[in-house]
Amino acid sequence: MQALRGTQDILPEDAYKWNYMESVIRQLCGSYGYGEIRTPMFEATELFQRGIGDTTDVVTKEMYTFTDRGGRSITLRPENTASAVRAYLEHKLYGDQQVHKLFYIGSMFRYDRPQAGRYREFHQFGVEVLGADSPAADAEAISLAYNLFQKLGLKDLVLHVNSIGCSKCRPVYRQKLIEYFHEREESLCDVCKERLEKNPLRVLDCKEEGCREASKDAPKITDYLCEECQAKFEALQKYLTALGISYELDPQLVRGLDYYTNTAFEIQYTPLGAQSAICGGGRYDGLVEEIGGPHTPSVGFAVGLERLLLALEMQNLIPAPVKPRHVYIAALGDNAVAEGLKIQQQLRAEGVRADMDLQGRSLKGQMKQAGRSGADYTVIIGDNELAAGAAEVKSMAEGSQEKISFEMIPKYIMEKESGVK
Repeated sequence: MQALRGTQDILPEDAYKWNYMESVIRQLCGSYGYGEIRTPMFEATELFQRGIGDTTDVVTKEMYTFTDRGGRSITLRPENTASAVRAYLEHKLYGDQQVHKLFYIGSMFRYDRPQAGRYREFHQFGVEVLGADSPAADAEAISLAYNLFQKLGLKDLVLHVNSIGCSKCRPVYRQKLIEYFHEREESLCDVCKERLEKNPLRVLDCKEEGCREASKDAPKITDYLCEECQAKFEALQKYLTALGISYELDPQLVRGLDYYTNTAFEIQYTPLGAQSAICGGGRYDGLVEEIGGPHTPSVGFAVGLERLLLALEMQNLIPAPVKPRHVYIAALGDNAVAEGLKIQQQLRAEGVRADMDLQGRSLKGQMKQAGRSGADYTVIIGDNELAAGAAEVKSMAEGSQEKISFEMIPKYIMEKESGVK
């Protein structure tokens, strides 16, 4: 048996890399005042159809959907914004009329073509700011993502920003876009031909070569923004400049989900090549209403952790794991094992990694295992040591041994490690 295509096992020698990323994320989110939310891995399919948009590639091509034994249509979450909004409504977090700042880390699922840094089960870190109308909230979210990458040591970051307008100004642009693509319909892929009338912005987001070529001279949405959207977009740019975050205006950036309004952004890491986006997000002022709640202006983003890990590994930016003090207790006989277990428990209480043989090896075999395990010290307990009430403690690096009473072994190890004579 093997793991299914598009999934992976994260073994202990790699798990520390994930723990490192997640610890930096949690520390940074805490400093920004974001609280962690954990939502179910599966939801009612309707949530994603309504929340993400039934013409998006995610909904039409990529979701893992099944019927459960109760006859309900269930979908493994392909992203977490819709789930966070559902939780926000279900638990009536909007009742206090405060801004709620949430972050999440977890698995998402999409039936996509696996490639470097892209899996069918993948992990995302994301934030959601619910109830904030000010462009300052957009700037703060972008700042959090940007600061995360800088803290992790990434350089060569490029921030792309756009405004995709609102329900007032987007219809005019939408009609212009339809007219433009009708003249180039022969170049479009079959999927984009089908969705052109319903959602022409999706064509701008299509990765097919013909659609990309046809989109090059498409009308720019920023030329059709209403006064309010233009003012918000200019305010965002002003705030980003104040924060010292450089950016590029990208009029064709629309993101792949239907719920976005006004701000859309991506942070790209150029060394990753063609698939260089490591973070994407934007504003979704209508999503909460779409799912059945009150008007709640909101903004958020998501980071693909596999892509982020790939970027960090490319630049050797993951620090080596901190090796804890390691003691191996070699005990021969039941009485020695019982004494060893007591010492092991005392060492673990001090934060020391303490191992013992669990395979019935001889004393010689245990000593070999101590060497293979990379132990700093080996505590040797046999009949003679039991009679004396003291064990032989061997420094594996120096090769020297000292006889130390059983009760003093934890103190001895701690003092040796701290340099106390």
